[in-house]
Amino acid sequence: MKKDLHPTSYRPVVFKDMSNEYAFLTKSCVETKETIKWEDGNEYPLYKLEISHTSHPFYTGKMKLVDTAGRIDKFKNRYAKK
Repeated sequence: MKKDLHPTSYRPVVFKDMSNEYAFLTKSCVETKETIKWEDGNEYPLYKLEISHTSHPFYTGKMKLVDTAGRIDKFKNRYAKK
């Protein structure tokens, strides 16, 4: 196996589902610019998710449209110029 293939910069990171405000803390090496104060009083890096297991139709059994960042509008604006 190749050496130095996997990242070594694992640290606690909060992942937050922006469609329903669900958040969980886990170890990750994802790069973030924002931080959030967690339930234990410590501040952790924040990574915002558009969808998680608490909002995904497969896990919830409910079909709903999740458009947290205006993805449809961004798509239309991007391709309207061409």
